[in-house]
Amino acid sequence: AQECVNLGIPALAIFPVVPQTFKSLDAKEAYNPDGLVPSTVRALKQAFPDLGVITDVALDPYTTHGQDGLIDDTGYVLNDETVEVLVKQALCHAEAGADIVAPSDMMDGRIGAIRDALEDAGYIYTRILAYSAKYASAFYGPFRDAVGSSANLGKSNKYNYQMDPANSDEAIKEVALDIEEGADMVMVKPGMPYLDIVRRVKQEFGVPTYAYHVSGEYAMLKAAAQNGWLDEKACVLEAMLGFKRAGADGVLTYYAMDIARWLVK
Repeated sequence: AQECVNLGIPALAIFPVVPQTFKSLDAKEAYNPDGLVPSTVRALKQAFPDLGVITDVALDPYTTHGQDGLIDDTGYVLNDETVEVLVKQALCHAEAGADIVAPSDMMDGRIGAIRDALEDAGYIYTRILAYSAKYASAFYGPFRDAVGSSANLGKSNKYNYQMDPANSDEAIKEVALDIEEGADMVMVKPGMPYLDIVRRVKQEFGVPTYAYHVSGEYAMLKAAAQNGWLDEKACVLEAMLGFKRAGADGVLTYYAMDIARWLVK
């Protein structure tokens, strides 16, 4: 975090990795006020009050099955029951001092429910970054391995609540709904394979629009560079230019500190 501040990076995002013993069917650890994320947020804001802290609002790090929501006996993800837990999680993060809560779960109606809860609790300055256009992508593999949800997910998938990669119109509808429900900014995920969505969202709505340069995209560039197939710096900076050219106001990327160092030089 200190290096982020030194390099001028405005915000960092927190994604938890918790032991299997903290995972459950009801994901109650997600809103434990003394849990990993709230404790980390408090420590960061105390040490670096001017550094923006973004927290992930989703249940997959905390469920024994690896889904982003609660499930029934058949394994079907329950939308409304999940939203109730997501609201508790977002409030827990806001109370700890998170600047931005970022629901990445793709449940219907969760932005409005979280916005109402934040307002009612007095967290009027806590911003919502909605993962409005989150596709059921094959590029998430390395991240799921890192947070430990891949093994729990097994052969299941998230197709019934993440978006079809072939569908662009649905993204526009989802963004419109999230803005109407109170999102301050929106995210397109993954990034590079969906630059057309970034462009459409920015042109259609003009709201702060962000792109997530996901783990699979990062891994491809890193592996190619390590094998001497690509010039890492040149290709990463070109990728960032592509995001900006498409209309992204910002990019969430695992290359952030590398990019900042390159730009300083």
